[in-house]
Amino acid sequence: MSTKTKEKTGLFSEEKLEEVVEAQREWEEGPLAKETSKHPERMPRFSTISDLEINRLYTPRDIPNFDYLRDLNFPGCYPFTRGVHTTMYRGRLWTMRQFAGFGTPEQTNERYRYLLSIGQTGLSIAFDFPTLYGRDSDDPMSRGEVGKCGVAVDTLKDFEIIFEGIPMDKITTSMTINPPAIVLLAMYIVAAEKQGVSQDKIGGTVQNDMLKEFIAQKTWIYPPIPSLRLVRDIVVYCTHHVPRWNTISISGYHIREAGSTAVQELAFTLADGIEYVKMGIEAGLDVDAFAPRYSFFFDSHMDFFEEIAKMRAARRMWAKIMKERFRAKNPRSWWMRFHTQTAGCSLTAQQPLNNIVRTAIEALAAVLGGTQSLHTNSMDETWALPTEEAVTVALRTQQIIAYESGVANTIDPLGGSYFIEALTNEMEEKAWEYINKIEEMGGIIPAIEVGYPQKEITEAAFRYQQQLESKEKIIVGVNEFIMPGEELPIEILKVDPEVERVQLERLNEVRKKRDNAKVKRMLQDLRDAAADEKENLMPIIIDLVREYASIGEIMGAMKDVFGEYRDPGYF
Repeated sequence: MSTKTKEKTGLFSEEKLEEVVEAQREWEEGPLAKETSKHPERMPRFSTISDLEINRLYTPRDIPNFDYLRDLNFPGCYPFTRGVHTTMYRGRLWTMRQFAGFGTPEQTNERYRYLLSIGQTGLSIAFDFPTLYGRDSDDPMSRGEVGKCGVAVDTLKDFEIIFEGIPMDKITTSMTINPPAIVLLAMYIVAAEKQGVSQDKIGGTVQNDMLKEFIAQKTWIYPPIPSLRLVRDIVVYCTHHVPRWNTISISGYHIREAGSTAVQELAFTLADGIEYVKMGIEAGLDVDAFAPRYSFFFDSHMDFFEEIAKMRAARRMWAKIMKERFRAKNPRSWWMRFHTQTAGCSLTAQQPLNNIVRTAIEALAAVLGGTQSLHTNSMDETWALPTEEAVTVALRTQQIIAYESGVANTIDPLGGSYFIEALTNEMEEKAWEYINKIEEMGGIIPAIEVGYPQKEITEAAFRYQQQLESKEKIIVGVNEFIMPGEELPIEILKVDPEVERVQLERLNEVRKKRDNAKVKRMLQDLRDAAADEKENLMPIIIDLVREYASIGEIMGAMKDVFGEYRDPGYF
């Protein structure tokens, strides 16, 4: 009698896989065929929000070459599919970091103190439109927008008020800011100094991702090359002087909110990440000196399993990129640490209370996907900035998941699911196809210049809209289950028009008290430094901030040298 056994492929032998295939065939031709002849399935085709086709059933045959140690391994072990930390949420829960800020610095300080008092564990600053575009509150283009969609920040004085009574050495802060990131980070550093906290003791994140601005969010000021020079200056300065600061939050969130698929979000985000690593190396830094302080930012949309698979695939892919392509030696350089925000684009103005449920589903997906920090959107955000009640419900959603659901009690609880592992593999495979195409084009910058990712996102958004209009995809309360004549059932936050007057008065008062002649000389020094590509602009901007130069003055001085970007238009 022969003792030879059939070859084992991955975790499953060929013999066992053949048994599964045969058993599935019998099931499909027998019980399944009998059932569907009487009761057909409710749709001819099932797919994710991103339109990846979903099988009726997943079995070992869908992951035939699955190798546990190669494809998953243990938490904290390469390729980190199951999480970057060894104990994950059994050791420490994710940071609950609600994105907040509105009106005046005083109002924002009050909101932050409230959030911290009800259990929030990190801060995330929302800035108003003028600040996002590097304009002062008294700029003609700022009229009517001051304090509307976030807090107004003109000078260091505003930061001093925002963080009054909040110990900056005890809390980490994320700042969602891009073109003026270098100015806002300088303000944070100096505000901490005034609390007696040195820059090597502060922790947090500045978004500082200009590539995704040209792809998706479109909040730009300068052309791509000088924009990336400012990104580089932050990375280099913080690597040497602010070691606890995450220098870039490489952002897929805005790419997804612009209408991309989950695969496109994953691929374009990693392509941006590759460019930022190349940038750091070209600036003369050792990859292991700066890569551990690169972080990521993802969207958690409504397709529960697709989002979980995306996040698992992202960790595995980034680990491979850093270890195999960039030859990083420090395991922390292989980690993908990321923040997640639930999908703003999934919220509906209709029946806004339904958004509580949407946010809960998306938050649960982020947790099961292994996020390091999380913002849960509020139910009223399609109408206005969230009320105190709405933001409390959003934070309580995270706390209920953390403390009541049990999902944080074991690590990667969906790992090993035939469906999850097959979907994770498919997401990775399709994302590599995009990345390889971008590499053939010379990298993400040449791809952006010819509009490749922009066009791909637009086409994906158009396809999804077609599916909504044909009701192939359903959004409750929007294209199905509509309530005619419904009225808004919730109170919404209204920003007092007096905010603008108060902010302008403070800005004028600051300008009266500072040494204007010194500020003028230093702004010229900034122009001179900006003209020298080798100069790091962070030190001089920190000095300008100390003298209460405004964000508009600093950004304007650099605009004199860098010029202003105009969208060429690709459509």
